[in-house]
Amino acid sequence: MVSLQLWIRFDVTQPNFQFVETFQWGDVANYGVSFGVDGLSLFLILLTTLLVPLCLLASWNNVQVRVKEYVMAFLAMEFMLLVVFTILNLLGFYVAFESVLIPMFLIIGIWGSRARKIRAGYLFFFYTLIGSVLMLLGILYLYSVSGSFDYATLLRLNLEPEVQRWLFIAFFASFAAKVPMVPMHIWLPEAHVEAPTAGSVILAGVLLKLGFYGLARFSIPLFPEASVYFAPLVFTMAAIGVVYASLTAMRQSDLKRIVAYSSVAHMGVGIVGLFALNAQGIEGSLFLMLAHGVVSSALFLCVGVVYDRYHSRMVSYYSGLAHIMPLYAIVFLVFTLANIALPGTANFIGEFLCFIGAFQANVTITVLAATGMVLGGGYSLWLYNRVAFGNLKVQYFTTKGDLTWHEVIVFAPLVVLTIWMGVAPDVFLAPMHASVGALLTPVQSVLGA
Repeated sequence: MVSLQLWIRFDVTQPNFQFVETFQWGDVANYGVSFGVDGLSLFLILLTTLLVPLCLLASWNNVQVRVKEYVMAFLAMEFMLLVVFTILNLLGFYVAFESVLIPMFLIIGIWGSRARKIRAGYLFFFYTLIGSVLMLLGILYLYSVSGSFDYATLLRLNLEPEVQRWLFIAFFASFAAKVPMVPMHIWLPEAHVEAPTAGSVILAGVLLKLGFYGLARFSIPLFPEASVYFAPLVFTMAAIGVVYASLTAMRQSDLKRIVAYSSVAHMGVGIVGLFALNAQGIEGSLFLMLAHGVVSSALFLCVGVVYDRYHSRMVSYYSGLAHIMPLYAIVFLVFTLANIALPGTANFIGEFLCFIGAFQANVTITVLAATGMVLGGGYSLWLYNRVAFGNLKVQYFTTKGDLTWHEVIVFAPLVVLTIWMGVAPDVFLAPMHASVGALLTPVQSVLGA
């Protein structure tokens, strides 16, 4: 409820940071910390504060050991995520950005569901940490030339194009591993498969957005010339990733892996929109990040519902669930249709805007990336058809009941948001306009030159 006050009191005409609080820690290295909210971070904050309570509620009957530590890990992760999305200090951002790894590593390694959970935890930890070493070197270089970690001070730097390119690569290595972009995506399916349901939800819903947020908040405004220079490369990587992830999802037999590779594909579409470097593309990518956070999280919750009852994630195990779980089948259908960007759902608005922006920048790459929507329809509808329809496999299933009351409470706000964002997107796009305009100002000066 507190975070909703940010949205209610947010001035959509103001491009600058709002609700700013500054803390000065003496004269040590001229170090002060400021926190603020703008159109880039507003809905990521709201998404975080929505999903963490839903994750804990979804774990109602699933966590039997170390419950106190489990809740502490989620609350610590929520705190670090909120710091990431509000802090206006580059070093503080890096510390919080990396600190998120620790509770997530513990959630996968301790409360994961299968034997390979320790391996998956380490894979997640080291892939994302190693990429961040280069970013730390880049941050230290920026401090050496500016004498400050303050975001507003760094925005005023006038770096040489060659320096910008090296710094862009350093930051991109960290953020691309977090997104994750192909070929740095190997950790994601493993982490999703081994994590508990709530871990997969927060991983898909918020943690994947850290890399995207870093690119939008730091890489593009701090290094505008390098962003324009590398945009065709990032465009190509993202489009190839969309096709690769979609094709890989089609051949998976594990429910979680299908949703995980679907996440890689949708994040690729978001990156295509972001590096279109125009208002439609960037606003579409921001909207898609919010939509993906809702829809992908809900799909992982749908997988968790059947796994809790029947302890299998193999697609071949399921058939005809609509006969014994009709309410579940309806909820699963809503999010499946949203996942394929059906008009009237959240993902459609985000992907449509991304492709409009990308089409203005590069037609060929846009067509390549758009094939992901066709492939997404293939594997999503195939999955739903296999799970919900057909003859019930009576040798496997006994009647264990439809959605429980707490599962209905978890799904209800996600269903409402998915449809609300699809039919009334202006409510969510309006706070982004001014901030996106400010973000594009240095880029437009480069393109104009």
